[in-house]
Amino acid sequence: MTEDKGILIKNIYYMLTYAFQVLRQSNYEEVEAEEFEHIQDLFAAILVKGIGQQLKQGLYREYSGKCEDLATLRGKLNLPGTLQNRMQQRQRLTCEYDELSENNIYNQILKTTAVLLMYQPTVRSNHKKALKKVLLYLDGVATVPPSQIQWSRISFQRNNLSYRMLLNICYFVLEGLLLTTDKGRFRMESFLDEQRMSRLYEKFVLEYYRCHYPKLGAVASRIDWNVTEDVREFLPIMQTDITLRDKDKILIVDTKYYTHTMQYRSQYDSRKFHSENMYQIYAYVKNLDSGNTGNVAGMLLYAKTQETITPNCTFTTGGNQISVKTLDLNTPFVGIAGQLDQIVESYFGISDYTKRR
Repeated sequence: MTEDKGILIKNIYYMLTYAFQVLRQSNYEEVEAEEFEHIQDLFAAILVKGIGQQLKQGLYREYSGKCEDLATLRGKLNLPGTLQNRMQQRQRLTCEYDELSENNIYNQILKTTAVLLMYQPTVRSNHKKALKKVLLYLDGVATVPPSQIQWSRISFQRNNLSYRMLLNICYFVLEGLLLTTDKGRFRMESFLDEQRMSRLYEKFVLEYYRCHYPKLGAVASRIDWNVTEDVREFLPIMQTDITLRDKDKILIVDTKYYTHTMQYRSQYDSRKFHSENMYQIYAYVKNLDSGNTGNVAGMLLYAKTQETITPNCTFTTGGNQISVKTLDLNTPFVGIAGQLDQIVESYFGISDYTKRR
């Protein structure tokens, strides 16, 4: 099975499946059955299926303002424009009105991403043909320069909620584009950089536990500082990646996706845990366990790299258990699931709830 920077391409599909659960629907089964040499090809296959499904449901439309010269009144009369027409002896009324249109930012992002993927050499010809086919139905939609997309202003509500997963895929694609200087075309940077994979890795682990261990109530939660003075507004926010709870036992899991899972100190020829990560997880645990019960544990879960030495240990400090583990993503997905199951089983002493129901 093909790898990209040490992670099986197929596993990225499964990670996306959990992160965006709409991929678990039956119409993506063909994508799951395929083998992919490159991540861009995987994104193209997902986008083809997603846009095709959206076309069947109907493209999302928004009201957009228009101003046209018409023979009869429509909407609101634009007086300056109408007077200008009369001066030019044109029997036309300048009208301003709102019209439902498919040419909005949501569909523009879909079309832009599909067009750019068609020019990627790593996308197979059959997927390029499929992209070209769905683009025929987006003829009335404009493309938009990727650099001009204001992602922070994209919001979702009931009528466009089906776009959430697709636009997340588009974000991964468009944020990985570079403009070549020789031919003036876009080429795609490797998707698997630390920033993008870190977000996907965190979301994947959280959604895996939500899916398979619902009674643990997996959630990204905020921890209050255990301080007596009223200085909380000046203290940094403590936000966990994943918090799992079974009765009075709590496990805080903080996911980390680094190129190097250990800090190397050349002057001492030694490797140490990342100090800021250790301070972070310790602060999370001790502030949540304000009563010093010892029932709160913390885990730093690194994505395993190709390094010879990777962290794998559990110890007790200040009465609380702290673990530093790695998750091997370079293995068939059943192995990844087994590693995540083992974390829950070893701390809570329970098995996969979804298999017991």
